[in-house]
Amino acid sequence: MPAALITSLACAIALAACGSSGATEMPAKPAASGVKLVSVGKFNMPLYVTAPPKDTRRVMVVQQGGRISVLRDGKPLGTPFLDISTRVTAGGEQGLLGLAFAPGYAKSGLFYVYFTRRDGRQEVAEFKRATSDRANAGSYRSVLVMDDPEGNHNGGQLNFGPDGLLYIGTGDGGGGGDRHGAIGNAQNLGSLLGKILRIDPRRSGSKRYSAPSSNPFVGRSGAKPEIYSYGLRNPWRFSFDRVGGDLIIGDVGQNAVEEVDFTSIGQARGGNFGWRVREGDQPFAGGALSGAIEPVIVHTHSDGWCSMTGGYVVRDPALTTLRGKYLYGDFCKGIIYGARLSSSGATGDGPVSGLPQVQALSSFGEDARGRIYVVSLGGAVSRIAAR
Repeated sequence: MPAALITSLACAIALAACGSSGATEMPAKPAASGVKLVSVGKFNMPLYVTAPPKDTRRVMVVQQGGRISVLRDGKPLGTPFLDISTRVTAGGEQGLLGLAFAPGYAKSGLFYVYFTRRDGRQEVAEFKRATSDRANAGSYRSVLVMDDPEGNHNGGQLNFGPDGLLYIGTGDGGGGGDRHGAIGNAQNLGSLLGKILRIDPRRSGSKRYSAPSSNPFVGRSGAKPEIYSYGLRNPWRFSFDRVGGDLIIGDVGQNAVEEVDFTSIGQARGGNFGWRVREGDQPFAGGALSGAIEPVIVHTHSDGWCSMTGGYVVRDPALTTLRGKYLYGDFCKGIIYGARLSSSGATGDGPVSGLPQVQALSSFGEDARGRIYVVSLGGAVSRIAAR
């Protein structure tokens, strides 16, 4: 993330620490789109919202400090679902960053978290449910640990894809310009950083996880078998369209361009998204870049953008005017945008009328019904609803 974002992030954290919600939602103008934001609660530095598969009663709120809170039937519970704050380094761009429930969660009770460890490395760990409202913290099992040379650009998104495998978004290792080795981590197939990884997180014999044989670089000398896609700077939030399974990535830019990438899950196999040879659609570090996947949306820092916050394609049947649109935003700008995406690009890209500006827009989320949530690092979590 750029320096401007880190400054804004520090300001948001300071507001939260002082008891302010930090999420001043400006009055909305009359809504041509017929939608609004409905508050579902205030939390301590929330970063993400998700829900167990097919569980229409519960929504989980991931908080940077290491807690996951439960909203049950729309009401926050006093006891967290999971508290691993003693394992987590939090602050800046570090912390408890992601959560994903296994496709068979109802039976297995297994779920996975992505967090910054006390030693600064990034870890994906497995836990098991104790009850529907509480995890068993003692069930901790380390799945994947990654060295990380800097405190920023940590990725953090976890998603189970349409194929039932776990996809992991990793940042390029931090600093500025991906100055890690001759070509940077993101273009280096010998590094797990700056990638979308794909694994089966279940224990496999003596191994903590396995890389599927269908991953594109399995068996290639010098390449990590976990890699599915590469050439990403900091894919802070990515998602799969629940209709069709297309992969959409919000990749945070350096100093000039923010981008959204769109591809089918099959086209993403072995795909190169271009960083650090280019930033968005502009040259950055130079070098050859043949056959890279072009971004479908770019926005510039000169227009007030600073850190892309990727979102979701709306499939909530109640949001008739937005259905099929991809919603996304920016941490600094705080305006929710929508566009229709395809492999040939984006159409109708622009602000969603009727939705207020959200300060420190840290994430979007989706529950088991397909309803979309908007998260402010300052504390406010809201749901997009029909008027």
